[in-house]
Amino acid sequence: MPQCSRTHAQLVTLLPSLKRRARRLARSPTDAEDMVQDTLVNLCARLSSGGHIGDLHAYAMRSLSHRARRDWSRSAPETLEEDTLVTGDATQHINCCETLRAIDTLPAAQRRVMRHVVAGETSPSAIARATGLPVGTVMSRLARARSRLRQMLDTQ
Repeated sequence: MPQCSRTHAQLVTLLPSLKRRARRLARSPTDAEDMVQDTLVNLCARLSSGGHIGDLHAYAMRSLSHRARRDWSRSAPETLEEDTLVTGDATQHINCCETLRAIDTLPAAQRRVMRHVVAGETSPSAIARATGLPVGTVMSRLARARSRLRQMLDTQ
């Protein structure tokens, strides 16, 4: 009789703790079930081949953790290119800072409407209501401010 069938009862008692741990380690319930199943298959294969396992519970938990680590490393990006690090978020952050500094140098009337845009308001009519200015005036100031910002940021 293979070792796996003799320890069937022991493996069944491991299931609840294996499932709990797998749910914490996996990205989805389906992945957790797959991890538990693979761990049990590996345990049975080791026991069937005559391998000795001193502490079945500890060995099963360690096997499950190794499986989770393998899954994580497969889903992680393999390499980061140097250009990605420089041109990604850092460049965007620098551009944002430069734009905000440029907005601070605009004439007061243009700076006032642009601050509403920076705060997330893109509707000229909403900016007009917030500032008490006519919509046409807001649109004109926004156009002049954007034009001036383009000139300032292109020369830097």
